[in-house]
Amino acid sequence: MSLATEKSADVLVVMPEGQIHSANATGIEAELMAQVDKGERKMVMDLARLEFISSAGLRVLLVLAKRLKQEGGALVLCGLSPQVREVFEISGFLAILTATATREEALAKLA
Repeated sequence: MSLATEKSADVLVVMPEGQIHSANATGIEAELMAQVDKGERKMVMDLARLEFISSAGLRVLLVLAKRLKQEGGALVLCGLSPQVREVFEISGFLAILTATATREEALAKLA
């Protein structure tokens, strides 16, 4: 599992690659919260290279979204593959979190 990041104006784009599950969710959450602690307020999670996400991974994204909202920011997801999108749909998380098809749309939502 790797978490690549890049800045696009005032938005931090995070690109997880691999899988987010109970064995690595705590470390990923710590990395993401460290970014918020450093002052990041707008984040796009580009999930195009995410192969699998478990309930532990969903929890990380929910905690991140809540923290960003508390800080006056926002989280937008993009690039969900069909299998990852299905997990979000079944869990009801697409009703809670904002998701777009492309990174460009996600960045536009945060502009």
